[in-house]
Amino acid sequence: MNRASVVAGCRVFFAGLTVVAIVVQLASLAAKGTLNPVNYFGYFTIDSNLIATGVLIAGALNRKRTSTPRLDVVRGGAVVYMSITGIVFTLLLSNTDVDTAIPWVNSVVHELMPLVMLADWLTTPPAARLRLRQGLSWLSFPLVWIVYTIIRGAIVNQYPYPFLNPANGGYASVAVYCVAILVAMVVVSSLVVVLANAAGGGRRRADAT
Repeated sequence: MNRASVVAGCRVFFAGLTVVAIVVQLASLAAKGTLNPVNYFGYFTIDSNLIATGVLIAGALNRKRTSTPRLDVVRGGAVVYMSITGIVFTLLLSNTDVDTAIPWVNSVVHELMPLVMLADWLTTPPAARLRLRQGLSWLSFPLVWIVYTIIRGAIVNQYPYPFLNPANGGYASVAVYCVAILVAMVVVSSLVVVLANAAGGGRRRADAT
């Protein structure tokens, strides 16, 4: 069994595990009569894990071909989103009900998958160097998500996370949290680019010898 097959197998396994975790939690909420599909799929955690799942599956299907620059950019975005998911959950939400009450599901989507995506990024780095400008493009999805969440929350009075609810300190508090998270995301994006270029450079040198 060659390295590409092992990597593809791991990607399929963790993608499948994530899908199972999301579906099991969804089914549990439905059984309790507390499921609101729009709210559930409005969590950044769920969205990020779905993006990560899609990236892993695309990477597994692409195992016999050279990774494309477009796929690498999307992969990098998934790494950033999952990293931020893990960081924000650890710092702000570890004692908050975010509709992932099943312990093993919570561990998969908030703890395991951020590590899996980072490991995948470092062990199979982009074939070509990434530019910081490409890394900053990863902010597009979080910005759209924040705007959507704030507008929808004001309309239906439902927010996925307490720090986004203006009832907890007003819109000034919400703005501070959003800016802080976006700044953290810029830092993480920059680190993801640097790590990819360092790992990719070493791999390219090894391939050349």
